[in-house]
Amino acid sequence: MRNAPHPDGVDPFASTARGLDEPDPARAALRSAGPIVQVNAPAGGRAWIVTDEALARAVLVDPRIVKDPALAPLGWDRQRAGLEPTAAEQPSLTTLDGPEHAELRRAHAPLFTAKRLREHSDRIHAIARELLSGLAAGGGDVDLAADFTTRYPLTVLLDLLGVPLGHVDRATDACRQMFSADPGAQGRAIAALAALAGDGLRDDSRGFAAELRDRVPPETTRDQLHYHLFGLIFAGQLTTDAALGFVIARLLAGGSHRIPPDEESIDESVRETLRLHPPATFTLWRFTTAEVELAGVRLPARAPVLVDIQGINTDPGRRSGQDLSFGAGPHYCIGAHLAQLELRAVAAVLRTDFPDARLAVPFGELRQTTIGGLQGGRLVELPVALRG
Repeated sequence: MRNAPHPDGVDPFASTARGLDEPDPARAALRSAGPIVQVNAPAGGRAWIVTDEALARAVLVDPRIVKDPALAPLGWDRQRAGLEPTAAEQPSLTTLDGPEHAELRRAHAPLFTAKRLREHSDRIHAIARELLSGLAAGGGDVDLAADFTTRYPLTVLLDLLGVPLGHVDRATDACRQMFSADPGAQGRAIAALAALAGDGLRDDSRGFAAELRDRVPPETTRDQLHYHLFGLIFAGQLTTDAALGFVIARLLAGGSHRIPPDEESIDESVRETLRLHPPATFTLWRFTTAEVELAGVRLPARAPVLVDIQGINTDPGRRSGQDLSFGAGPHYCIGAHLAQLELRAVAAVLRTDFPDARLAVPFGELRQTTIGGLQGGRLVELPVALRG
C-alpha cells in the first residue's frame, strides 16, 4: 500500500472569489493528483479527499466510513471543523449511521417524496410569485442575492412545517448568524431555529412538523425532535439559497425573453446548474472506524474523509448520468426533491409573470464567493430588473 499524494500549494478549504463560469483551480489540481489525495485539514492534521466518481460512490456506501463526529480525530476543535454534536449527544440524519439512521430516515422520507411535494407545488409557486411581486413593486433593479434567495426557501419550509410565517424574519436572522465569527452565535441561532420550529407542533397544526412528531421513533425526546426540525430548516435553506442565485443568473444570462418556454427545458437547466454549482462542494465529514484501504491507499482509523462533489461533477472526462449534487447512498439528501421543486418554481414564475426580466449587469461581471471550509459558493450580488 502507498500513501496518498499531497499536492503542493493546493488549499481546497480556502475562501475564494471568482466569476460564475471561472473554474476553481483547486478542483483540477486535486483530480490530477489521484483518485484520493491527502490535504491539510482546517482543524489540523491530515484529511483525505476522494476525487474519482467510482471510488466516491463506493465510499458513500461503505459502512466502515461513518458520519458520527465522535470518530473525528482526537484534538479536533468542533467549531473550527464545523462539526455537529455527536450522534450520542444529538441524534440526527446527518450524524447517525446504520440501522439508527435508516429508522430516522424512514420517519422523514414520506414527507419529502416527489409525489407528496407535488401536492404543495401550487403553494410553492404562489410564495415565489408573492415575494418577487413585492420586490418588483418597488421599481428599479433589485439584488435578489441580498434577501430573496434566503427568504424564499425559508418561507417555503416554514409553510410546509406548519410554522406561522410571522417567524420568517427570525428564521432569516438565525440562518445568517450560523456563520458568524462570534463563538456563541451559532448556538444561539440553533436554539432560535429549534424554538420557532416548535410552533409547528401545536395541537391544531397539520404541517410536516406535527406529522414528523408522530413518525419519529418513540424514544425521541422533545429536544431531539426540535433539533430534527432545526436540521430541516437550516439545511433546506442553505441548499436552496446558494443554488437559487446560480439558477436565476444562468436563466437570465441571455437577456430578456430567454427563459425556456417549457417545463422540460427548465428542468434540464436546473439540473445542469446544480451539476456545475452543487449546493455543497464537498460532502460533510466522514470518518473511518478502523484502518481502511481505498484505491491502494491506507487510511488509519479516525481518518477524516471528504468526497469532492464539485470536482467530480465538473470532471471533463466524466460520463453522463446521475451526478453527485445531492450525494449518494444512505445519506442521499432527503430534501433533494424539494430543492429542485423550489428552483423550478422560481424559473416558472419568472417566465410567466416577469417575461421581461433581465440581469442588470453583464453576466461576466457577476461574482461568486466562498467563505472557505466545506461551504459552497454563492453570488456576491444578483442585480435583476424584474420588469425589464
